[in-house]
Amino acid sequence: MTTFEGLGIDARLIQATDELGYVNPTPIQEQAIPVLLSGTKDFIGLAQTGTGKTAAFGLPLLHIIDAAAKHPQALVVCPTRELCLQIVKEIELFKKYIKGVSVVAVYGGTSIGLQIRDLKKGVQIVVATPGRLIDLIERKAINLEQIEYVVLDEADEMLNMGFQDDIEFILKNTPQRESTWLFSATMPPEIRKVSKRYMKDPVEVTVGKVNTANKSIDHQYYVTSAQHRYQTLKRIIDFNPGIYGIIFTRTKVDAQEISERLTREGYDIDALHGDLTQVQRDKVMGQFRDKSLQLLIATDVAARGIDVQGITHVINYELPDDVEVYTHRSGRTGRAGNQGISIAIVHSKEMYKLKQIERINNSKFHKLDIPSGKDVCRKQFFHFMDKLLSADISHGDYETYVPMLAEKFADVSKEEVLKRVAAMEFDRFLKYYENAEDLNVRERGKNEQRDSRGNGKRDGGVYESRRDRGGSNGYSRLFVNLGTKDGFYKASFLQFILDMSDLKKEVLGRIDMKDMNSWVEIEKGAANQMIRALDGKNYKGRRIRMNDADSGGRRLNKRGEA
Repeated sequence: MTTFEGLGIDARLIQATDELGYVNPTPIQEQAIPVLLSGTKDFIGLAQTGTGKTAAFGLPLLHIIDAAAKHPQALVVCPTRELCLQIVKEIELFKKYIKGVSVVAVYGGTSIGLQIRDLKKGVQIVVATPGRLIDLIERKAINLEQIEYVVLDEADEMLNMGFQDDIEFILKNTPQRESTWLFSATMPPEIRKVSKRYMKDPVEVTVGKVNTANKSIDHQYYVTSAQHRYQTLKRIIDFNPGIYGIIFTRTKVDAQEISERLTREGYDIDALHGDLTQVQRDKVMGQFRDKSLQLLIATDVAARGIDVQGITHVINYELPDDVEVYTHRSGRTGRAGNQGISIAIVHSKEMYKLKQIERINNSKFHKLDIPSGKDVCRKQFFHFMDKLLSADISHGDYETYVPMLAEKFADVSKEEVLKRVAAMEFDRFLKYYENAEDLNVRERGKNEQRDSRGNGKRDGGVYESRRDRGGSNGYSRLFVNLGTKDGFYKASFLQFILDMSDLKKEVLGRIDMKDMNSWVEIEKGAANQMIRALDGKNYKGRRIRMNDADSGGRRLNKRGEA
């Protein structure tokens, strides 16, 4: 079996990896490091999140840079502040025995002056988010002309977040680079275009199949009705008393609303979304990392770049539209050889999405029944008993109190003591679930019509409604001058318009996206709210135009009619 020593890296790096407990390289490390040690070959590494990509490029960088030269030689570009800090932290551990090497993180949301001061001290490796790096370039606070190695980490995430122009700007401003190393979980066409334009005969390594789900993750789903989605979420949490996980929502409104409801009901949870300041975000992430919070609820954009060890569950409150987004969500769990669980809460008409994810990810979803109230109580009891039996009693002078306890409970049976302990722990819990309703949706017969009015029919296990078929009954069709050229893909566009308008996903119908324009079906009663929220606003310097597509741009009345 291959070892790090066998890959040919510096002995001082071997000493550091040995101390960190790194014995055998992961597949991406084993295939990438020998190629990257030359420093002259462009490289594309495709591997899922959590497979050890930081060491795959961090160790070769430390091996080939010149510690005596006090100027930026290597540039690592990544999508988020959290990932930026994580990369720096890992590189700092790897370089423990290499003297004179400095690595600096530059990212938004904190003092640019302090970062400029750190850069002026002399640094060999810069780890940066695109926006802050360009800001530093424009201020002439960093010179990239002597950069020899450029690493693009989580390249697909950066493109999804709209950083394509920034990435191309950065690559154009590193004219002396010896090699470019691109790491990504997926390979969308945009990344392929960037690689063809800026890389020369790259060595391409794929670990596992692109878009293939981590085999350490068990994919589960629960079918429920729209009005019971929140109760189903709550029951899943209660059925997993040791859960340490992330709940994903489509919009920041949902994230905040669900977080507030669960907090009021006594759960250790907080929300992570785009409205938080950097200080608030840091506070939430700090509490989640030290497990003061058991659950984090987040939007996809807000959660990008987060890497927290030991996450047991990922819960999809709603499925995303894009399979790649689901892959990134589920990849937060099942890391470092640990088993993880990814749960989807779905409506019966969303079954086609599960089939799509199964087909593209080569993964299998397991359908589970939503636990009954008695199932939840039983699971909580067993968890409590396990905690009771495993309680550490070695660090207290409990023997002093045993005679007093024995005297106090002399006339109380063991069974009664256990009942009283259970009552103290579970009284509120038992009352809540005592008459809990069955939340499971019972499936119809295979060929059964949806209803006598013909509003939809069963087709391959999925109901197709008039809305799903693009029908106009009850819906307005809106035009908006935003499209894929603006950096949107379907899921991010959906989240954008919902965040801007504070509307729920349920009011939307079909979305048709083109390069420069899109058309959105929306319930007539919500159409004006959507138009008021977007029309006239600016997006990346462009003035947004939104109007009714079928009325020649005329305003709608209160009923959403032209």
